[in-house]
Amino acid sequence: MNVTFCGHRYIKNPEKISQWLDLILPCLIEGGADTFYLGGYGAFDLLSAEAVKRQKAKYPHIQSILVLPYRNKQYDTSPYDHTFYPSLEAVPQHLAIIYRNEWMVSASDVVISGVQHAKGGAAKTLRCAKYQKKIIFQLPIHSG
Repeated sequence: MNVTFCGHRYIKNPEKISQWLDLILPCLIEGGADTFYLGGYGAFDLLSAEAVKRQKAKYPHIQSILVLPYRNKQYDTSPYDHTFYPSLEAVPQHLAIIYRNEWMVSASDVVISGVQHAKGGAAKTLRCAKYQKKIIFQLPIHSG
């Protein structure tokens, strides 16, 4: 089962969000989740990558994959097991992240959302997940 994450670049209460991720990830893994797609931008993405990395101690079979929006750019890949570039060469550069996010949602069975307001790319990604009728785990509003 594939899982992706969507959340804001700037977040409040990162400790509570980390605790929430540490509660739901083992349940998903024990339910069959083994591949985690991450965007690598912003605070929620970093917390998510760190949470998946923590789970690897107990579940070494899981994979953390950084999904790249741009082919010819340098990234810090240290928190991830692998990188993947969905073929986005035909996409205008200013839309690459949006198309990458849509690819991540389409390729996933479950979306873990830290979206706390209706503005920005994270909210747009969440709307995409809802439209595609994905299973969504939503961070409680009072936690963010």
